[in-house]
Amino acid sequence: MFSNQKGAQKPGSLPASENGQPAAPAIPLLSVVGERARMEGKFDIADSIQVECEVGGEMNVGGKLVIGEKGVVNANVQTVDAIIMGHYEGNMIATGNVEITESGRVTGNITTDSLVISKGGFFNGNVSKMNERPNGHHPIYLMDDSRAAQLSGQR
Repeated sequence: MFSNQKGAQKPGSLPASENGQPAAPAIPLLSVVGERARMEGKFDIADSIQVECEVGGEMNVGGKLVIGEKGVVNANVQTVDAIIMGHYEGNMIATGNVEITESGRVTGNITTDSLVISKGGFFNGNVSKMNERPNGHHPIYLMDDSRAAQLSGQR
């Protein structure tokens, strides 16, 4: 009925982005912003969330957890994916990917199949692989100038 599109679009096709490539489908992203805001409790988020304030307690995220550069999360987290650009302390279980960016600071334990730490990122804790094999070996990738060095870790 109402549309901002300038031309007809084929059903099932994605709109083109500025570079002419298909744009990714929009993922709902709840944003919590407040430089001096602090929230404490148990949070169940069905989709994805970006945190740019201080959050404590427990978080269950059905999509992606993004901790922005101003975000501080002191909580036990269960999520699909996580991108940490701010500060995180706690125990995290991520069924997908976890990325600690160059500005990210993490203290705690992470259980995931994929952990990427960008050059400059900080991690102090233990990593365990989802459904880990009995030999205890799992890859950790450290990003350095768009190259990845694979290290074999053992608990």
